[in-house]
Amino acid sequence: MSYLNLIADLSNAYGISGFEDEVLDVVAANKGDFTLQVDHMKNGYLNLGAKDHNKPTVMLDSHLDEVGFMVAYIASNGQIGMQAIGGWVASSVQSQKFAIKNRWGKYISAVSSSKPPHFMTATEKEKSLRLTDLRLDVGASSAQEARELFGIEVGQPVTPAVTFDYLEEKQIMLGKAFDNRLGVAAVLAVFQELGDQVADLPFNLVGSFASQEEVGLRGAKITSRLIDPQMAIVFEATPSDDFAKEPSLVQGSMGKGPQLRYRDSTYIASDYLNQRFVDLASQESIAIQKAVRAGGGTNAGAISLNNKGVEILTLGVPARYAHTHHLLASYQDFSDMVTLTVAFLKSLKASDFARYQLQEKK
Repeated sequence: MSYLNLIADLSNAYGISGFEDEVLDVVAANKGDFTLQVDHMKNGYLNLGAKDHNKPTVMLDSHLDEVGFMVAYIASNGQIGMQAIGGWVASSVQSQKFAIKNRWGKYISAVSSSKPPHFMTATEKEKSLRLTDLRLDVGASSAQEARELFGIEVGQPVTPAVTFDYLEEKQIMLGKAFDNRLGVAAVLAVFQELGDQVADLPFNLVGSFASQEEVGLRGAKITSRLIDPQMAIVFEATPSDDFAKEPSLVQGSMGKGPQLRYRDSTYIASDYLNQRFVDLASQESIAIQKAVRAGGGTNAGAISLNNKGVEILTLGVPARYAHTHHLLASYQDFSDMVTLTVAFLKSLKASDFARYQLQEKK
């Protein structure tokens, strides 16, 4: 089954941290027969209503939000100041198209400012660009016009304006917000692939769609407490480094399989789960990549510390140009990630969870 339409709808949805409503609407439209519950923080829970408290629980995590901006102020000339929501590099923001949700709920097209070279001094051309140098322009001529004609107010969300595209010959996806709409799609796809078998698993399977990951893993601190899993798989679109590093240092190449993240600045993955996935990948003839990251982080950092601790791993689709408007990723990598996860879940037995009991060491 192809999940391209699902990925396109998720990618095209606007949803920076704290404003994930549209993404949740796409999730709701694709949940099938499973229950979807949403809390006041805009976290979503798939199949939580069917949880049997006599069974252990496996959590499939993803996050709904994407990086963007928030209207911080409106200058007297009508230009709009931005506060970054999530990590951005200034050079990736300049001269790009954005959508501002105004006070009437309508999206207003805007372009991020740039000074034409005709008006720049030699010093300005050499100066490093900062985010604080950039503003948004909707075509207003004054602050009053920006507010009254365009409906712009402080605190409104600003989202990259990009439409999903697909190169079928190479199975390459192009779009915004793959971090982490590919993870959201993976959770839905795994449930779709398992279907009625979910109820017969020797454990509860709960899908999680966390809010506000890009601003401090906030949603996952809530979802992990409510779901209270013993085991978790975090789905991500991991930054591909195949165009950022010399070949010997590359750990995540687009089109060369999903990536297991062994470590980042927020957690260390379960060696037991990692090895299970490596062995299954070999059995399924699926290529898999391994990464040890010096920085970065995922919801695994929050989930792993829940309650008595959660055995966890992060499985990701390598995506080029993370935290920019336009990302590239391989649909085959996504499909292999789903296939591998389904195989893993089917391989789990009730006895696999006995290891979560406290053991006396002699």
